[in-house]
Amino acid sequence: MKKILLLSDTHSHLDETVLKYVHLADEVWHAGDIGDLKVTDALKKLKPLRAVYGNIDNAEARMEFPLNNRFFCEGADVLITHIGGYPGKYNATIREELVKNPPKLFICGHSHILKVMYDKKLNFLHMNPGAAGIHGFHQVRTMLRFEIDGAKIQNLEIVELGNRG
Repeated sequence: MKKILLLSDTHSHLDETVLKYVHLADEVWHAGDIGDLKVTDALKKLKPLRAVYGNIDNAEARMEFPLNNRFFCEGADVLITHIGGYPGKYNATIREELVKNPPKLFICGHSHILKVMYDKKLNFLHMNPGAAGIHGFHQVRTMLRFEIDGAKIQNLEIVELGNRG
């Protein structure tokens, strides 16, 4: 079993509240718009990190992290990208992959809107953790915590980090 901390859209911001939850996780996953690589460097010092770059990320981040990251965690097939959309409204750049070879868990960021939905048509769980950073239009900073046990995704928890400002 693995305890996962999922965050996105840090936009160069990382604080002690986020780090408190990093210490409780087995792995940290970042769904893009990292901003300054000091964020991912700090995360990697504490826990194994899986990440993708987002639309605000520079060439340095794009060299270190992929656009799409597909892997198995325990028995769960996971696909992370930054701009992915959500069930019924997937981004054209990832839609074909989702239809042809659906993962068990599809994760994206970008919207700054926390959303967890099951795609009944393609038979997978979609997660967007919202935004953990302080830049953007979101009002409340959010992340997700959950466990993967075998192929089972369980004990999902929304973490509210307080107001953006």
